[in-house]
Order: sequence, then structure tokens, then C-alpha cells
Amino acid sequence: MVFPTTDIQLSRIPLLSLSAYATLASAFIFFFFFRRPAHPLKAPKLLPIFENLPVLGAVRFFTARLDFFRDGIRNSPTGNFCFWLGQHFIVGLSGDESRQVFFQNTKFGIAEGYAVLFGGGPRVKNDEGADVAQEPGFLSYFARRVNHLLRREYLAKNISPFIHDIQARLDELPSQTGMTDPFNSIYLIVFQLTMRMVGSAEIASNTTKLKKTLKLFETIEQSTTPTSIIFPWMPTLAFFKRTIAGGRLFHLFKGLMDDRKITGRREDDALQYLIDMGDDIKSVIQFIVGAVFAGQLNTGINASFMLTYIGSSRYWYDRVRAEVDGVVDKYAPDRSLPLTQRFEAIPIEAWETEFPLLDYCLRDSIRLQLLGTMYRRNIDDGDVKIGNEVIPSGAFITYHFSDVHQDPEIYSEPLKWDPSRYFPDRAEDKKKPLCWVGWGAGRHPCLGTRFAKLEQFLIVAIFITRYDFDTCDDKGVHYDEVPPPDLNAHAATKPKQPIRLRYKPRDLKA
Repeated sequence: MVFPTTDIQLSRIPLLSLSAYATLASAFIFFFFFRRPAHPLKAPKLLPIFENLPVLGAVRFFTARLDFFRDGIRNSPTGNFCFWLGQHFIVGLSGDESRQVFFQNTKFGIAEGYAVLFGGGPRVKNDEGADVAQEPGFLSYFARRVNHLLRREYLAKNISPFIHDIQARLDELPSQTGMTDPFNSIYLIVFQLTMRMVGSAEIASNTTKLKKTLKLFETIEQSTTPTSIIFPWMPTLAFFKRTIAGGRLFHLFKGLMDDRKITGRREDDALQYLIDMGDDIKSVIQFIVGAVFAGQLNTGINASFMLTYIGSSRYWYDRVRAEVDGVVDKYAPDRSLPLTQRFEAIPIEAWETEFPLLDYCLRDSIRLQLLGTMYRRNIDDGDVKIGNEVIPSGAFITYHFSDVHQDPEIYSEPLKWDPSRYFPDRAEDKKKPLCWVGWGAGRHPCLGTRFAKLEQFLIVAIFITRYDFDTCDDKGVHYDEVPPPDLNAHAATKPKQPIRLRYKPRDLKA
């Protein structure tokens, strides 16, 4: 006699057992790796579950960051709010008091915040497999080296090489009327100047090596994904691209160091200074790739946008050109001299003090294009108070640039590029404490401010002296206003719409 029903039931037992084991294992893994502690007492309001998905957390932080922040602010009685990114507990801050705490509190670590939540910079591992940048003392080491390399005398010494670099790159443009994408051509110039200042002379002076190295940096930048932040251990395609590009950068700089050691060849550059100081190879490479990455990410975008803003406004174009011509004529009045020689005659003191309109133009370009969020982490054992709320020990803190830079109570027509808002009679950036934070603020001012301003002033001054130009799309249609920034972007980024500079050589003897 056959009992088919019984046979079928018996045949399911192993499958049911496997299914049960798998379910139990999954539940254990979920509980062990993804369980979240209770919401801390007195911490700001936790966003609702549809904004805080299990395991993943706040997905809109990656898909529509400013919209996400504005909704969080609107739904919180204080404007501060909490959310999760994977297993990372985050406090989002807004408003004047919170901004003061974010920038001024001594218990907030900047490196500890960016290391986890930004995830964009290249990372060098030590012998134990940990990030060199996270080793105790590395941040102070980095600051000491940057402060030394960016001293005024070093900047002054490099002005002539900078001018030659800029001229050489611009010489590659077609000699007659044409269009260029500044987010490629100007971006490459910024990378070259940055590499010359805080990197290697061999790379800065070799166009092929320069472009290949920039490609590696861009690969690492583009490999930052939500997955790399929420699940940094997950071996995704972006993870492998990042690892391969990082490895190539490591071996590139290691090869340069080895070659100098073997041949006894020396260069007058940052790499040589670090070698002479006896820094270990991994610290040297982490310093250089970190400094170049930090210098390129925002400055490359800002320099490009600054030219496009100037080219879109005849009013500002004429005034900036008059300012530049005035300074050049002051220090090198003979217009028959080569342009390179005339710019070399301008001392660094003039670059730092005699271009107020360029400074205003740059400030408003940064205000509009410095996008996304800043990060900190409470590295103290205790909570940090903000009003009646607290930021728990170990929590990450984030603050959105637009909370202040696009605040209509501070900046009139906040999406309009208007350098006159910084004129002394308006001084919109002085209406409240810390209401312009483009060069960092409080306890963490940007270490590279002096260099970043110098290289951008040089690029804009030389370009506007060499060329008559305006801003247009890729079909040659003039832009009266540059397309507005994508305020939901995560960082300074190249525009989605095509923006070009249409140029023709200027008659310098007129």
C-alpha cells in the first residue's frame, strides 16, 4: 500500500529544517548586526520609521538630502532631529544656536565624523589594516605639514610656476574663437596647481601623468555610494574600483619615493619635504593623497563656476576686468612685455589684498556651490547640550550648508549670484555670527584658504586678461544667469546642464 501524502510530508522535513535554520540564522544576524539601541533620553526628536527604515536608515539622506533635512527641521519642535544610517546614529542640526555649537564645541571631532560619513577620500592602510588617517596624532601631523607647506614664502616661490602652468594649459585651447568646458579645462588646471603645491613635481610637470593621476582621484571620488557608508565592508563593484584606484595611487607615489632614494635625485616639492622630515612612507602617501583630494574637490568646482558666473554678467565682467587690469598695470605697466612676465611682477601681497572684487565674486560662488553637509562626531565620554536637548556621546553630527547659505533672512534672493551682497554697506555675511562658512569656521577653519584663494585669483585673472569671453550652453546660447545649483547634491559637483565658456583672444595692446 502506498501512502503518497505521508511520503510527501516526510520529504519536506529536511527542507523545513533547513528553512527554519536559515530563518533563525537570519534573525540572529539581523539582531546581532542591525539592532538599534533605544532612543537616547533628551536627544532631538527621532524621525518616523518611514524616514528610518530598518537596517538601511534614512535613504533620503542620499537621494534628496536638502529636502530630507528641511522635512526633518519642519517636523521637529527645535529644528534638530535624529536619524539612522545603517548602524550610525546621526543628529541633524539647524538654526543659529546649533550652528554655534557645531563649529565651536571642543568635544566634536571633525576627522572622526568625515571618516565614516563622507567616505570620499583616498585611504592608506597601516600594517594592521587600519586607516592611517585614523591613527592617533595623524590629524595634528597633517595640520603641521599643511601649515608649513602653505606658508606665505612657499606660496610666493610657486607663483611663477603656477603662472607657467596656467599659461601652458590655456595654450592647449584652440587659438581662435572657441568654447571650452571649464569643468574639464579649468578643473585640470586646479589639479595641476594643487599637485605642484602639496604633491609631486614629477606629476605636476608631466601632462600625461597628471591626467592619469586625476583620473584615479576621480574614480575614488565617484566610488562613494550609500552602500559604502551603510555597509562599508560589502564588496561592491564601487568598493573594488576604489580599492584598485587607491592601490595605483599608493604605488605611484611609492615609486616616486623609491626612485629618488635610489638615484639620489631631489625635487623642490612637498614630497621631498616629507621625505627629508623622515616621515614614514604610509604617512607621506596618506598626507599627499589626502591634501590633494581636499584641495581639488571644492576648489576645482569653485574656480570653474566663478568664471561662468563672471561670464554671464556683463556688469561684473567689466568691473572684474578693470580691477585685474589695474593691478597688472600698477606692477608691470609696459604692455609690450609678455603676459607671463607681467603677472610674475605682481607680488604675493598684492594677490592677497588688491583684488576685493575677485574676493566678493569667489565668496558668492562658494556660497552657492558649496553643497551638502558637514560632519562631526561627539568624541567625548559625555553628552553635549544644545538648549534642552543633548547630543549623545559617540553620536555623529551633521549640518547642512543651505541652512545658513540659502537662508533668506540672511541673504536676499539667496539663489542669485550677487557679489555686491558683501560690500561694506550691505555686509549680508555679517548679519549673524558664522553666517558664511565657506572657508570653515570656529575651531576648524580651512587650512588651505590662502592657497585656494591664490590659485583661483591667478586662474581668473589670467583668463580674463587673455580672453574676451562669455558663458553659454553647448550650442552657444548665452546664459544671462548660470543654471541654479542642485541643492540636493551631496558636495560641490559639476553641473548637470552643459555650461561652456565661449572665448576669443583679447587684443592686449588696445
